Amino acid sequence: MIMNDTTAKPALPDRLSVNPRSPHFVEAIFEHEIGIMLNGKERNDVEEYCISEGWVKVASHKALDRRGQPLTMTVKGKVEAFYK
Repeated sequence: MIMNDTTAKPALPDRLSVNPRSPHFVEAIFEHEIGIMLNGKERNDVEEYCISEGWVKVASHKALDRRGQPLTMTVKGKVEAFYK
């Protein structure tokens, strides 16, 4: 069985967020599975990333802001985004 991906995947942007209310949210990218590497280790809990500035935002476990959204912590390092 040959699997051909006939749809071209969009280029991954420098900055991307999983939150639909963010100006950095791009719905077309989330039609494909993406991965984020921070300092050579794959992270599965990234809420937002910026490659040029070298940071990712990770949701804290239980803390919520006043709107009920998870609080995020910024982790700095070498960021790489890729399609799985």
